[in-house]
Amino acid sequence: MSLQRLLGAALLCYGVIAGPSGAAAPDTLVQNSAPRKLHGRFLHITDIHPDEFYKVHSSTDEDSGCHKGEGPAGPYGAEASDCDSPFALVNATFDWIEANLKDKIDFIVWTGDSARHDRDDDLPRSQDQVLGTNRWIADKFAQLFQDPKGKGLSIPIVPTFGNNDILPHNILLPGPNKWLQTYTHIWRHFIPEEQRHGFEFGGWFNVEVIPNKLAVFSLNTLYFFDRNAGVDGCADPAEVGYKQMEWLRIQLEIMRSRGMKAIIMGHVPPARTDSKKLWDETCWQKYTLWMRQFRDVVVSGLFGHMNIDHFLIHDTKDIDIAAVSGLTSDFGTREAMDDELTIQAGTDYLLELRDDWSKLKKPPVLTDTPGKETNNNRGGRRERDRRRKDPWGERYILSFVGPSIVPTYFPTLRVMEYNISGLENTAVWQDTNKGGKLPALIDQTHDAPQKHLDLRSLSTLDDFADSFEIVETNANKKKDKKKKKKPGKEKKPHDPNLFIPAPPSKTSPPGPAYSLQPLSLTGYTQYYANLTHINNLDLSDLFDVDDDGPTTHSSSFFGQAAYDWLLKWRNGKHGGKKPITPKPNPREFNFEVEYSTFDDKIYKLGDLTVNSFVELAYRIGQTAKRGGSVVAGLSSDEEEEEDWEVVEGLERDDDHDDEDDEFEIEETKKKKGSGGGGGKKKKGGKKHKKKKRNKTWVHFLTHAFVGTLDEEELKKYS
Repeated sequence: MSLQRLLGAALLCYGVIAGPSGAAAPDTLVQNSAPRKLHGRFLHITDIHPDEFYKVHSSTDEDSGCHKGEGPAGPYGAEASDCDSPFALVNATFDWIEANLKDKIDFIVWTGDSARHDRDDDLPRSQDQVLGTNRWIADKFAQLFQDPKGKGLSIPIVPTFGNNDILPHNILLPGPNKWLQTYTHIWRHFIPEEQRHGFEFGGWFNVEVIPNKLAVFSLNTLYFFDRNAGVDGCADPAEVGYKQMEWLRIQLEIMRSRGMKAIIMGHVPPARTDSKKLWDETCWQKYTLWMRQFRDVVVSGLFGHMNIDHFLIHDTKDIDIAAVSGLTSDFGTREAMDDELTIQAGTDYLLELRDDWSKLKKPPVLTDTPGKETNNNRGGRRERDRRRKDPWGERYILSFVGPSIVPTYFPTLRVMEYNISGLENTAVWQDTNKGGKLPALIDQTHDAPQKHLDLRSLSTLDDFADSFEIVETNANKKKDKKKKKKPGKEKKPHDPNLFIPAPPSKTSPPGPAYSLQPLSLTGYTQYYANLTHINNLDLSDLFDVDDDGPTTHSSSFFGQAAYDWLLKWRNGKHGGKKPITPKPNPREFNFEVEYSTFDDKIYKLGDLTVNSFVELAYRIGQTAKRGGSVVAGLSSDEEEEEDWEVVEGLERDDDHDDEDDEFEIEETKKKKGSGGGGGKKKKGGKKHKKKKRNKTWVHFLTHAFVGTLDEEELKKYS
């Protein structure tokens, strides 16, 4: 047996490779006996945060947290507040999924946080509570999607950890430990049996949701999370983050060798702006490098945690090999992002993203004729060369961040669709897992000893060292521009522990994230529960006017929201009010369509490929000029009259009648000049000034907060 195979076998025993390296076993396939076929749809659900102490008609203020007092906490939750989800909301959500989605989806991506927040000093969280609600949610999934023809699940469900699914929150030490061992049992229906040992080591695994075609990779992002003080990045081989990245690298190599594609999912997204970050920099750098090198394999990345509906575009030009290796401590001035974002912090974060997107170049619009572009791809020679060099946008990596069930805004579900052309009759997934007895929970003070693998021996597994595509460091970029490298003389990285994966073959077509093909994401439909309507609360001010005059209270949502923008704790849409009648009278619970990328006339997304979102981000990032060209940063020959025509009015365009208009004009009154009045307009005495606002940005901001912000709040940032 070769040395490479011996090393591979040893690593498999410790869960570093952890997963099938060949074709799926015959018993994982359903052949002609099964009527189930692929639908080309899957569910993304995240941040459920069930709260067993939630009390209807309790106060939503910080001291009460929907646990006590008198206030506007509704039967199905307190929308736009920092209260967690009542069990009634969780049960109603699963009932709605059963009635509307159960037989129409192929698999489920569940991105964590299934325990309440630790915000009530009078009710501190316990280990039993955190594990109890996670077990409850897992069992609800297992019961709802139980195969009616036998034991096991009818479709695969892929979970991951949230930062609130452990104690203390945010902190998870390397495995094996009590948390990973217990979740191995809680998720016994979801983790493939052959990967459970590896899961106990690090909490990561993958599931072939379409055997031999598509796998979903569940990353344990807590080991990348900058706020996890129990670990230290992804550069040191002794660190569990390094080991997880090596596991991901090896597994994606296996996917490539088998001709398979992969969806990456996790809880904490790799969000990163000029001033803020969620991941340790070495982990972000290595993840972005991995995604670049495996761009022929990876379909997309799906995450939760932030509650805000948005997307991330990672620029691979930001990759720095010195930072990947941890050889530099100069990671800039980025600070760790707040664990829970206020509306103000969330909007500031989105504004930073918008500022980044304002620097994007508009991608080319490709025709069916290879080598040709449509006539709206005009510009200088340098611009045309850029578009020809990267017509598919392979410079960028795309990630989606889904909004939550917990009513931080409105409860939300997302049904994503993917291309199944040619796969309609393919063999589908079948559950072969066998349940086991719950192991005794290891005492917190007696954790199992930590095992640290030295993965430096993995170098013998890399048969493609000569084909490494070395990413330039920032220090060498200027030199490389002046002096062209000779073939075969590429400089290897100095870090002996860094193994850069091979890039796609030069003859391979663009991957499913870049070019529409089987398994590419084609669009999604977002559903939300309008709790303001469903809760049907009849409210009055919490404090009535007495003989001494009115007491301080909020008489309107905007009045309350004005405080919520600044405070860490948000009281919600009805903060400062109380129910008039003691008995709740909710309307029928229902999720309704918030928007769909298939017919949204402002987003205008033909699919979910990278170039589609680079073009959307480009439009979001544009700002209006006071004069001359309508859009800052565009030359006159790049403007598209159809897209950038200016229209008058500030009305909300719910029907999208003017879907081609990128900017609205807001008319604001200005003080009249001296001697103004009827007759001719005097110089300097303009009555109005017109302010342009980017409709795509306003539309994006509206959906980011799931429609909970009113017009006045949107004006602040439009």
